Amino acid sequence: MEVHHHPKVEKKNFKEYFLEFLMIFLAVTLGFIAENIREKITEHHRAKIYAAEMVNDLVSDTVALRTYINYMTNAEHNVDTLFQLLSVHEPKEIASGKLYWYGLFGAAGGSFVPNDATFEQMKSSGSLSYFSHSSLAKKVAEYDRLCRTMKTDDNSDEAIYVEVRKIRAQIFEFKYNAAANNIYQANRVLFDQKRVDSFLMSNPPLLTYDKTIFNVYEELVRSRFFNRKVDRADTLYHHAVALISDLKKE
Repeated sequence: MEVHHHPKVEKKNFKEYFLEFLMIFLAVTLGFIAENIREKITEHHRAKIYAAEMVNDLVSDTVALRTYINYMTNAEHNVDTLFQLLSVHEPKEIASGKLYWYGLFGAAGGSFVPNDATFEQMKSSGSLSYFSHSSLAKKVAEYDRLCRTMKTDDNSDEAIYVEVRKIRAQIFEFKYNAAANNIYQANRVLFDQKRVDSFLMSNPPLLTYDKTIFNVYEELVRSRFFNRKVDRADTLYHHAVALISDLKKE
């Protein structure tokens, strides 16, 4: 009968076990630290890319906002002039060229649409946390909130805008209204005050001088709150400018 001899197993002492544990622990810890560093480097790189893309979006936004502000400010001033004229004179006492010109701007249309592709991508992927300063992420979120507020205003104004155009069509004959608009569009390319003055002194016929219809027109135009549109766009513009500066630092 064969006898099987088991090889002698040399028992490790406590120091050897501790050394093996320490080596494994250090390897795992260093691996974790290395992975964390790699993720931080990746996040920092992505943050720089996102910041650069967002700067480009905001630069486009500021250009669009300046155009919007100038357009709505001009509409506000012309509408105010119309209101002042009608508060002092009867419609028949005012040169109809003035009524056509200043009345044109009650139906000023237009809205601001932000370039928010980068922000939406960052928000959906949770990448806003990549920015090194939490305050920057808050400023970006605030800019988005201001944009949404403007969008809400534009949406609520849409129905009133349609009604303004309807009542305007009861006062002003289309071909003369179109002539006033053509002068305005031409002046946006190359301004010529003589064209405006000539039209203001003209006397094209109106469809009605009914004060009730004029009053409805005024009330609808007043309800469009051009001054609020300008104020909110101006606030958004300055927020965008400040945000561009912060993102460039990032």
